[in-house]
Amino acid sequence: MRPLDLSAVSWRKSSYSNPDGGECVEVSDDFATLVPVRDSKTPHGPVLTFAADGWSAFVSAVKGGELRA
Repeated sequence: MRPLDLSAVSWRKSSYSNPDGGECVEVSDDFATLVPVRDSKTPHGPVLTFAADGWSAFVSAVKGGELRA
């Protein structure tokens, strides 16, 4: 598998991120089958990538309250 070029990716902050600048997750919608995810506090740090369908299922579960402890 070749490395994913993220140099020109557009990032958006999750609506579930803390509004005062802490605990911020950013995602990119620039790829059809993958969703890159990063911590906005370390934009040059590691990026996790998820299959788009898996990320969609995760977001739906969060919105539906299925992942509460």
